Amino acid sequence: MAETWRTRLTRYGFNWFPAYRGTGARLTYIAGDWSEVRVRVPLNWRTRNYVGTIFGGSLYGAVDPVYMIMLIKALGPAYVVWDKAATIEFRRPGREALFAVFRVAPEEVAALRAAVDEVGRAEREFTAELVSASGELHATCRKLLSIRRRDRAGTARGPTS
Repeated sequence: MAETWRTRLTRYGFNWFPAYRGTGARLTYIAGDWSEVRVRVPLNWRTRNYVGTIFGGSLYGAVDPVYMIMLIKALGPAYVVWDKAATIEFRRPGREALFAVFRVAPEEVAALRAAVDEVGRAEREFTAELVSASGELHATCRKLLSIRRRDRAGTARGPTS
C-alpha cells in the first residue's frame, strides 16, 4: 500500500521527535494502513561507537517503538498496547547503513482483536531484523507486546498481570 499524506506527515514528525531523532535512525516509509514501516540506521557521527561501528543503542532505539505504534494505529482507540519485554541479539557489527522492515498483516490484527475480545487481553511476540543493503543479517530484536481492551472511561480493562 502506498504512503498517504497523513502517514507521510506522521513520518516527518516522528523523525523530528527528539527521543527518536537521537537514535540516528529514520523512518523512510509508513504504509497508509500502517501494515508496513521501514527504517534506516546510517553509520555516521551520531550512530558511530568507539570502535567505528553502529552503536547497539542506536540499533535497539531504531526498532523499539515501531511495532507498538503500528498496533496502536491498526487496532484503533478501543485497544491499549504496551511493550512488555524486549531482547536484541547482535550478530555482526554494523559497518554500513542497516535497514529494517516491519510488517503486520491485516489477518494478524483481526486475530489479535478476536483474542482480546474473547479473553480480555493478548500477548504477541514480534521480530525485527536489521540487515545491510546486501541482505546480511546484523541484529535481531524480539518485542513482546501486551494488548488489552480499553473501557469506556478510557483506561485499560482486564487483569493486570
